[in-house]
Amino acid sequence: MSDVVKAAFLFVAPEADPDVHRHWVKTPKVHLLVVGVADYRQAVTTAKVLVEKEGISALELCGGFGNRGTALVAEAVGGSVPVGVVRFDAHPGLGHVRGDTLF
Repeated sequence: MSDVVKAAFLFVAPEADPDVHRHWVKTPKVHLLVVGVADYRQAVTTAKVLVEKEGISALELCGGFGNRGTALVAEAVGGSVPVGVVRFDAHPGLGHVRGDTLF
């Protein structure tokens, strides 16, 4: 069993493509995959793939995900991995609103 944690950070940004907008940051103990998604629908699909096919063992969501978006992603992975979230009441990268307002 490896002692390296494979985690992913999903951020939501208009026109993001999870197949293109992704980058690994690897330290000796944590390998973090940063992935951009365009909306909640894409976040749900991406989260499932990351957990089921890429071995991600923890997900963190950017502040652009509101309560609804966080719940959708958590439900999509069915409790198989922990889902954490950074929280903004008004996200600066989304026109100072929550993703729940946009998506």
